[in-house]
Amino acid sequence: MNRLVQGSDGREWVIRAQMEWRKPATADDFEHDVAANQTPGIVMMALALGLGVILLVWMPEDVVVPQWVPLALLLLALFFPLRWVLRRPWTVVAETEGDATGEKPSERWVGTVIGMFNVRGEVMRIAKSIHKHDLPDFDGPLHPVE
Repeated sequence: MNRLVQGSDGREWVIRAQMEWRKPATADDFEHDVAANQTPGIVMMALALGLGVILLVWMPEDVVVPQWVPLALLLLALFFPLRWVLRRPWTVVAETEGDATGEKPSERWVGTVIGMFNVRGEVMRIAKSIHKHDLPDFDGPLHPVE
């Protein structure tokens, strides 16, 4: 997601957001990060699929399954992957090359926003702040980087 915004001082800012597949590591996360790989998730998924197959194989022939039951099972199975996708962190970057006269320097602001739907609103707030005040909001998720 890219957006071009012009500040009131004449500088052009590029705001871009990119989804991260892994959460960025911070100093607080190192003590709590104990899962070395995806093995527990794979084992649980195989176990759930195996139990589902056993349930279907052992089902008596005269059992009538309502049409909403497979749909409910599908929604239940897709809940956690869908939640994972919708709660991915996004890296948001707002940068400018400065103005032509060299009076205003180039700047780069970087931050992280959690959630696919939150990113669009945050990019709009950053664009309004740049258009109105020439800089992203200091109270927002972006912070200047040197």
